[in-house]
Amino acid sequence: MTVVNIHEAKTHLSRLAEQAGAGEEIVIAKAGKPVARLMPLAIPAAPRKLGVLAGRYEIPDDIDTPFAADIERMFYGDPPTGDDKPAEGA
Repeated sequence: MTVVNIHEAKTHLSRLAEQAGAGEEIVIAKAGKPVARLMPLAIPAAPRKLGVLAGRYEIPDDIDTPFAADIERMFYGDPPTGDDKPAEGA
C-alpha cells in the first residue's frame, strides 16, 4: 500500500490510476492523515488452471443414455397421440 499526499496525488494522478488499475492500493493523505483510498474497481481474476482433476474421474461414453427419452422430449416435445382435437374456432 502506497501513501501519497494530496499535492503529489494531483500531480501524478494518471500514474497513480495506472498503479491502482494494476491492483495496487494507494492512500491519499492530507497533513499526514489518510482521507481517501484509490483502488482498482475489480481485482483481476487469477488465470484458471486447466486439468486439475485429470485422471481422477472417468466419464462413461454412454453417460446420456439413461436420459435419451427425456432429452428427446425436451427438444421435440411429447409425441402426438392421435386423439388430439384442434381447438374450436381454429
